[in-house]
Amino acid sequence: MRIAGWLVLSVAIVAGVTVAVSHAAEEQPAAASEANAPPNAQPPASVVPVTPKGAAPPPSVTIIGASDAHGVLGRDVRSAADEDMGHIVDVIVDLTGHVRAAVIDFGGFLGVGSRKIVVDWNALRFGKITNKKDSITLELTKAQVAAAPEYKEDTPMVVLGASGSLQPLQAVQ
Repeated sequence: MRIAGWLVLSVAIVAGVTVAVSHAAEEQPAAASEANAPPNAQPPASVVPVTPKGAAPPPSVTIIGASDAHGVLGRDVRSAADEDMGHIVDVIVDLTGHVRAAVIDFGGFLGVGSRKIVVDWNALRFGKITNKKDSITLELTKAQVAAAPEYKEDTPMVVLGASGSLQPLQAVQ
């Protein structure tokens, strides 16, 4: 009986060691391949990258040539008779984002005695602006602009337009 007990115990130990070795052999290559993989290796095809729900899509990009568009703030404004009319200090947009008017700092000398006047965007001509020193042309005379009421922020504004071009601002609901 003793021999039979030792035989059963030996078979159980050998079976247990065999199972343990086979499990270790199966796990070892996976661990070894992960350790030997280059740091920038791609994940297996079964792994799908997850993007957060609030992630924004990439922005669109538009290229505008340097000679195709120019900024207007600070730009000098002149009349068709080449009179100095001031310079643009602000742009007025309606609730839909459409440009409606420009605020011109008119008159005075070095900011002393000047006042802000609002002119209709359609009364401005941008044809000859190729660099920062070029001015914008306003289709109004100096006398017409001088007679316009002064613009004050957060108050109703009077927009001076070229004859027949001004449309009233409609409230957007």
